[in-house]
Amino acid sequence: MNFDFDAAGEVRFLKMNELEELRMEAYESSKIYKDQMKKWHDGKIMKKDVSLGDLVLLFNSKVKVFPGKLKSRWSGPFKVMQIFPYGAFELWSEEGGTFRVNGQRVKRYYDGDNKGPVEVLYLGEPLPEGETN
Repeated sequence: MNFDFDAAGEVRFLKMNELEELRMEAYESSKIYKDQMKKWHDGKIMKKDVSLGDLVLLFNSKVKVFPGKLKSRWSGPFKVMQIFPYGAFELWSEEGGTFRVNGQRVKRYYDGDNKGPVEVLYLGEPLPEGETN
């Protein structure tokens, strides 16, 4: 046993500093891991390309509303009347008027007139057997 209080206090102080350094290393490691996971998660989130006046479909997660397995859980189309900060949408329907929903529950509705640019690829005549281009 060490009865020298100054030496024992110094050893105790060094051990406490070492413990504090280990705690700070663990904190830094945790922060780096969380930043990497946030970057990975944010990279997987798909941006919504919905603007005012677009038609969208609404996901209905209530299983009781759709008792059949093969029935679609998407209802609509609804018209986007307003886009709020943090991803909320105000939708309009003929039956129910306007209502607000979370932006994660909607996806863009593509009808025949609203498909966007179409790329056409023309193929030439096939080459006779054995010939190369």
